[in-house]
Amino acid sequence: MTNCQNEKPAPTDGVLGLLAGHAATAPRSLAVTDGDTTLTYAELLTAAQRLARVLRARGVRPGSAVGLLLPHSVAVVVAQLAVWWAGGHYVPLDPAYPRARTRLMLADAHVTLTLGEKDLLAEAGIPAGQALALSGTDPADLFGADLSGAGTAGPGPAADEVPRAPYDPDAVAYVMYTSGSTGHPKAVALTHRGVDGLVRAPHYLTITPRDRVLLHSPLTFDASAFEVWAPLANGAAVAVATPGRLSLEALTRDVERLGVTVVFLTTALFHFLADRRSSLFSVVRGVVTGGEQLSARHARAVLRAHPWLELVNGYGPTESTTFATTHRVTDADCDGPPPIGRPFGGTTAHVLDAHGEPVPAGGRGELWLGGPRLALGYLGRPELTTERFTDHTAPGRLYRTGDLVSARPDGTLDFHGRADDQFKVRGFRIEPGEIEHALREHPDVADAAVVARRPAPDDTRLAVYVVAAGTARPDTGALRAHLAGLLPAHLVPDEWTTVDALPLTGAGKVDRAALSGPAAPDTAAPDTATPAEAPSEELSPLQAVVAAAWSRALGEDVTHAAADFFDLGGHSLLALGIVDDLSEDLGVELTLAAFFETPTVAGQAALLGRALAAVHDAPPEGGETR
Repeated sequence: MTNCQNEKPAPTDGVLGLLAGHAATAPRSLAVTDGDTTLTYAELLTAAQRLARVLRARGVRPGSAVGLLLPHSVAVVVAQLAVWWAGGHYVPLDPAYPRARTRLMLADAHVTLTLGEKDLLAEAGIPAGQALALSGTDPADLFGADLSGAGTAGPGPAADEVPRAPYDPDAVAYVMYTSGSTGHPKAVALTHRGVDGLVRAPHYLTITPRDRVLLHSPLTFDASAFEVWAPLANGAAVAVATPGRLSLEALTRDVERLGVTVVFLTTALFHFLADRRSSLFSVVRGVVTGGEQLSARHARAVLRAHPWLELVNGYGPTESTTFATTHRVTDADCDGPPPIGRPFGGTTAHVLDAHGEPVPAGGRGELWLGGPRLALGYLGRPELTTERFTDHTAPGRLYRTGDLVSARPDGTLDFHGRADDQFKVRGFRIEPGEIEHALREHPDVADAAVVARRPAPDDTRLAVYVVAAGTARPDTGALRAHLAGLLPAHLVPDEWTTVDALPLTGAGKVDRAALSGPAAPDTAAPDTATPAEAPSEELSPLQAVVAAAWSRALGEDVTHAAADFFDLGGHSLLALGIVDDLSEDLGVELTLAAFFETPTVAGQAALLGRALAAVHDAPPEGGETR
């Protein structure tokens, strides 16, 4: 059995023990900041203990699930720590998720109490008896306590110290939801032991008390566990990014403003920033990237421009606690696809054939992971847990990743793609079955197939092929709205095509390779004409600027003022580039939030016209200032 592993970490009392130690030995060291609010380690511990007391009064005990419905803030770090201190585990919720998705997650994870902002709790429809409303994003406001001066008396215990729940390394630390193949998202139960192995003195990345790690990933994305607990376990600081939609300008501004030295970037975002020669790389010392296969071209360009940079390629499914293997990328690695590296923190890696036998040295096989950092399984899904987590006689309990790899003589792993239909789009794991199931619930849809299309090496799009239930072609807008009411935004397809029938393989299965190829299958009928396909019209000067930026990003001519970005297959990463280009070309800012709220050429031109008018004190294009 091809097996690579590294030493199992020594038993500890976990991340909370490390954090409490930092609060005792370096109470005045910075623990978390958003630029306006800052907490030292002593202050962070005091705030967490005060909230933990409230949580215990509301019934939180070991084994309790606590939902977190909070935007990025110092408070969200305090809240995660407080839930652990009280003995519970947290279930991250995204304020942008549709209500149906949030309610499903709360019920599925048996959440008894949800901690969040009052307005977000109301929007999610969470009953008052199951909610703990917070008043703002400042810890002093949130928890009814004045933190000024907390911990300044030295390393002794705070006057209102709350005992920490007994440490159980195999207890659930948090529950992370991933896309499910059967139309139901999977609740992955991760342990304290797994988190400890991920972040305790990580050999794959240098983190010292002088470092600041940016927290900008959504809490529902497993990289957030690294962004919060890696700095706090090692005496460094969490630097909390500005809440709201990601933009290149805001990301770079936060890195500079907060003094960030280490940042995690999804592979797609890393490639995007590399293409734009982002100044972000000149500010930070370390970059961890992961989620998809790393491009050698982009990695080499960044390393040669910034030779001091510590670039780490991280690989791992959520079930292995964020990263299972890592590799520090060098220029020499970029002669071919950079490897995904070797396991760490007690994780073991096994390359097996279709019969579960080890492949010959250097051969390709499916990657199975073992060791103490594996998830406990899927909550409430014993049959799925048994399917993916298997007990083997020699290596013990293993998780079947579905990824194809090969091992070099030194045990370093190379990635070769998937063995099943699952794929990654912009860092998110996508099970096409979940989207297909939701579409088949719509009365106008008889069948559907979802694939990843790659019109360009650095542009991956979620594409769906729909078979109508009747003679009329389904309305794309209605289907998109149907999915948006059930699924997170990253599961709503970018491209829509109506077909008479789905192509099949000789075995009678959907031929996804034919669908995801360079051209649609012969059965494909183009969807209803989008505004961009309508006859050309005279565009105003600002509309022409917007249309030109769209055309460059989308790879097709946009000539109509009513063209809709999403109808043309646009997605969030392309939008990032357009916003950046327009802001640079015109000298005014178009926010990503405004872009998504007004996704037409005419609408964005009007927004830019008003912004220019405000700057130059002149009437905007087509009207007077307001």
